[in-house]
Amino acid sequence: MRALLFVNLHKKKAASMSEEIRLELEKRGVAVTVFPFEGKPACFPEGKWDIAFSLGGDGTVLYAARTLAGAGVPILAVNLGTLGFIACVDSDRWLAVFDQWTHGTVLLSRRCMFEITLERRRELIMKNCCLNDAVISAAGIAKLIKLDVHSETSSGEYTELGFYRCDGLIIATPTGSTAYSMAAGGPILDPEMEALLLTPICPFTLSNRPMVLPSRQALLVTVGEEQRSGVLLTVDGQDTFDLEPGDRIIVRQAPWQALLVSAERRSYYSALRTKLSWSGAVNGDNVSANSCGAAAGGGFASRGGVAPHGGVAPQGGSDA
Repeated sequence: MRALLFVNLHKKKAASMSEEIRLELEKRGVAVTVFPFEGKPACFPEGKWDIAFSLGGDGTVLYAARTLAGAGVPILAVNLGTLGFIACVDSDRWLAVFDQWTHGTVLLSRRCMFEITLERRRELIMKNCCLNDAVISAAGIAKLIKLDVHSETSSGEYTELGFYRCDGLIIATPTGSTAYSMAAGGPILDPEMEALLLTPICPFTLSNRPMVLPSRQALLVTVGEEQRSGVLLTVDGQDTFDLEPGDRIIVRQAPWQALLVSAERRSYYSALRTKLSWSGAVNGDNVSANSCGAAAGGGFASRGGVAPHGGVAPQGGSDA
């Protein structure tokens, strides 16, 4: 058996945790490759693996999922961050979960991923993928941008959804529905659904509401002319690309899925209740009205919130 360890050295316990896992796995005859990084990862090691460990927060899992896209390698995500929506295995349970995986007694959570292509003057400029979201936004602060959005029909043609004047658009997977999209007012989707979530950021027209679309149909976004600001494409909060007027961004469901070890549905909904501070009548108990509701300002999302003046608040790091 071969294992790969993604080690985010920004996390205090990551180095010691990786050494603990490496020693235990090698004791069991597992060949281990350790890939430590701090900041933007550099050269990724070549090889084939049976399982990958992600040691960090949700952002580390996002990077691992994109790096291993299409390889069919399950990811055991050990949470060394704060929120842990995707990285759901506590550091003291990694060995028990690994043993369950080796015995085939733990289920894999299969997560929809998106392929993203950027076309400029009929040439392919970039191809990427995401587990959380692709965000098209203004490069400046509190500047409206113009985006023309079309959805693919069953016949393969595109039909217009609308022309958006907004601070940006979030195109999120169900896994990404609890990240930036939720902070911008988008709905929460079950992470194992196959769907595409389109959430405008502070739209000029209030009737532009979030939409849930079939992920099997591609979404086409064209950057409008005469922008008052630069336009930026951000993938999973980690990879950024400058856009130009006339650029076409096509987002479609990838032919592969991200495979997460021990991402149980009940642990996901438990995370929603506890980490988003949901409250209400639990087990028949009454809860005071002032304790109900989510935290104000969207601060519970893993990346950024919406500033009260209509601009997008700084996103900070993508790793939770």
